[in-house]
Amino acid sequence: MTTETQLPQATGSCCSPSGSCHDSASGEATMGGVTTVYQVTGMTCGHCEGAVSEEVSGIEGVTSVEAVASTGRVTVVSMVPLTDDAVRAAVDEAGYVLVGQA
Repeated sequence: MTTETQLPQATGSCCSPSGSCHDSASGEATMGGVTTVYQVTGMTCGHCEGAVSEEVSGIEGVTSVEAVASTGRVTVVSMVPLTDDAVRAAVDEAGYVLVGQA
C-alpha cells in the first residue's frame, strides 16, 4: 500500500499577487512614464527589431522598447520625453531610418 502525500496548493504565484508569472505592473510600469510611438523604415525581420530595440534602449531614461517590423512601429516608454534627435541617432546607428512619431 502506498501513501499519498498531498502538498498544499498554492493560490496565485510566486511572481505576482494576481497569480500570473508576469509582473502585474506591466500596465502600471508605464504609469508615470512617457509612451511614444515612432515610425521606422527598413525593418524586415526579428533581427531588425532587435537591432533597433537595442540601440533605442541605450538612450538615457528609456525603460522599455518594442519594435515591430511588420508595421514599422517602435513603441518607447521612457521616464521623461525623448528628443526626436536622440531617437533618430539611435535608429540611424542600428541602420534604419526614423520617419517620425507615428
